Amino acid sequence: MPALSEGGRSEGDCSEGGRARPGRAEETSRAVREDEPMSTRQGQDGIEAEYRAVEGELLRRWPETRLEPSRDRIEDLVDVLGSPQRSYPSIHITGTNGKTTTARMIDELLRALNLRTGRYTSPHLEEMRERICLDGEPISRERFVEVYRDVQPFAELVDKRQPFPLSFFEMITGMAYAAFADAPVDAAVVEVGLGGTWDSTNVIDAQVAVVTPISLDHTHLLGDTVEEIAWEKAGIIKAGALVVLAQQPLEAAQVLLRQAAEVGATVAREGIEFGVMDRQLAVGGQQLVIKGLSQEYDDVYLPLYGVHQAHNAACAIAAVEAFLGAGQGGGTLEPQIVREAMAAVRSPGRLEVVRRSPTVLIDAAHNPGGALATAEAVAEEFSFDHLVGVIAAMRDKDVRGVLEAFEPVLAEVVVTRNSTERAMPVAELAAIAGDVFGPERVTPVDRLDDAIERAIGLAEEGVPDASLGGTGVLITGSVVTAGEAGRLLRH
Repeated sequence: MPALSEGGRSEGDCSEGGRARPGRAEETSRAVREDEPMSTRQGQDGIEAEYRAVEGELLRRWPETRLEPSRDRIEDLVDVLGSPQRSYPSIHITGTNGKTTTARMIDELLRALNLRTGRYTSPHLEEMRERICLDGEPISRERFVEVYRDVQPFAELVDKRQPFPLSFFEMITGMAYAAFADAPVDAAVVEVGLGGTWDSTNVIDAQVAVVTPISLDHTHLLGDTVEEIAWEKAGIIKAGALVVLAQQPLEAAQVLLRQAAEVGATVAREGIEFGVMDRQLAVGGQQLVIKGLSQEYDDVYLPLYGVHQAHNAACAIAAVEAFLGAGQGGGTLEPQIVREAMAAVRSPGRLEVVRRSPTVLIDAAHNPGGALATAEAVAEEFSFDHLVGVIAAMRDKDVRGVLEAFEPVLAEVVVTRNSTERAMPVAELAAIAGDVFGPERVTPVDRLDDAIERAIGLAEEGVPDASLGGTGVLITGSVVTAGEAGRLLRH
């Protein structure tokens, strides 16, 4: 299959990366201070150089958008590594949108139970190491290099005896599984990279499978219909597992239920066995009542915006209950533990407020389903008189569908591009945006940083007195765009 990109990042099904919370990042990731001893600074410089060198080596492999539908290489790799993925229980997550945030919620809940966790998500927002987390935090640059060097000789062996060398995603998946075994972790939370059946992560035998909402995305790789895509994602459902199903289109639900029946898996369905019982808007998020598999959890504060995040929270709680044995005499969570864990959830790049006056939001929506959820959340939870969009998208996405989802909530849009080769050219994006918004509402700008600056100016010009609020900027269209905007605005 021809390569779609030469970079090491793809638009995952919705992907989710992560970013360490302020104050909890590893020592090796902090900025070098001028007053530090020279030996310390040299050590940090050396680690940074090694980390960048490893990134370069990984990026020279097949990008994760280049697929050859086989698990032969990853199965060979984990076999020579001693099957590290079998040394801990796991929760496997697939779907089109919401996977990374659901993984973060599950991670928070498990850690609230004093379990040591490994979390593997993709793509990353800012740094490659964000994909591999231990105890809720990305592994350090130094540890990332160590894991790579440990796995590298085994990868070279696999490369020599397979028809094709290991891809970037296969390599980093092997690294994650090895890092989790070495920690060791009590539980791994694993998000698929793409699809399910042929995904590199699918060498685990997860006792809990979570399927977030399925919609059209990656149709050139997964299928042209929701039903075809569901068949690919159903591949993570294993014999004897408990499957947590978010609300699905009928054709997707039928496929998933059929697969579960064929392998003897138990199914828990949102809206039947578990779900959101009540939802109220709250400052900085929402207040929820959630029916779990074992009991009801009230007064749950979630500091994220949008009804879709409430549904993600319900799936996460059900997944942890299932992991603990719900339906088999276990699975009960203390309500206060659920409240504390949900209140601690953060999801960078998902309607994340990064600046005020005007309000600047970053969102990683990159397909129509994700864009529609974001647009609905903006309309419900923010009172913008004039909201300007900054959109940079990938050329292999349903860009018109994304723009159409955002059109009702955006007064105007600045179209631009991110730094990847897969980015849609600005002129092409402007032409599509002109069809959707009307040319008078579209401003093309070549660079993302200039586009953000222009959008802030347009937002302030769009109301009589910007100091009174009501103006905002939404930067979206791609996970890569969200990551690059975050680097520009957070630091």
